[in-house]
Amino acid sequence: MSASQALTAIVRGGELGDHDPLSPPVPWWSLTKVALAAGALALVAGGRLALDASLAGRPYTLRQLLQHTAGLPDYGGLGAYHEAVARQSEPWSVDDLLRRVSADELRFAPGQGWAYSNVGYLFVRRLIEDATGEEMDAALRRLVFGPLRVPGVRLVRAPSDLTVTAWGNEARYHPGWVYHGLLIGTPAEAALFLDRLLSSPLLPAVLRGAMEAPYPLGGPIPGRPWRTAGYGLGLMIDVESPRGRCCGHTGQGPDSTAAAYRFADLDPPCTAAAFAPVEDQGLVERAVLALPEAMS
Repeated sequence: MSASQALTAIVRGGELGDHDPLSPPVPWWSLTKVALAAGALALVAGGRLALDASLAGRPYTLRQLLQHTAGLPDYGGLGAYHEAVARQSEPWSVDDLLRRVSADELRFAPGQGWAYSNVGYLFVRRLIEDATGEEMDAALRRLVFGPLRVPGVRLVRAPSDLTVTAWGNEARYHPGWVYHGLLIGTPAEAALFLDRLLSSPLLPAVLRGAMEAPYPLGGPIPGRPWRTAGYGLGLMIDVESPRGRCCGHTGQGPDSTAAAYRFADLDPPCTAAAFAPVEDQGLVERAVLALPEAMS
């Protein structure tokens, strides 16, 4: 697959470049985590949430939830989860999910390790909703997407909501299985969102710096194009990618992959997004890396 075979968009020097203006929306999958992190940090900036205080009744902090260092388990490894999705079952209740993953049994002491956890981002969603008194969709629209001028991004709640996306929803996947929430938007909206988030004054410089400071995870990941691996606050980070330092996120769900990254070391800085109906994250990430050169 080349960049031309995916649905793509690029922002160069703050200006939206090559993209399909008629592109339908696409599932963002775990790119949604970047928006959740942005919303949570906007509430930190406004004094509504604390970044480094232990959460009520919990031994971990918001920073640790955002960086996957809280020690929480995940549900991606549960066989029952994959079987239920394959059967097109209704999503479990949140209480049932947390019971099934033993959410109160941490994998390690907070701050003493790293483990990717969708459960952690479910808790981030809850923190945002509790702090604002709004559902996630409305809260993120007000805190993030409105100020960044990408108001068309929205939360999907039912299988029918995914039928309008680029590849439809033939498998009748229920977005409720993405417990932290699943956003959809066009490739252009994804690129603009990430570019503006990391270059605008939406967040104070100290919080944006914290967002982009990587927790180092080691060297290359097999099958992926990144030379280093790190995780900030809602951001996947490679400090030595083939395009220099980059920040963004990759996400994968049934039958499609999403990836959007900002390359701040390029002149001018560039943000690229690619979405494709494949379940190969490395393939789509390589398409993102190819976009700045292909569209120069």
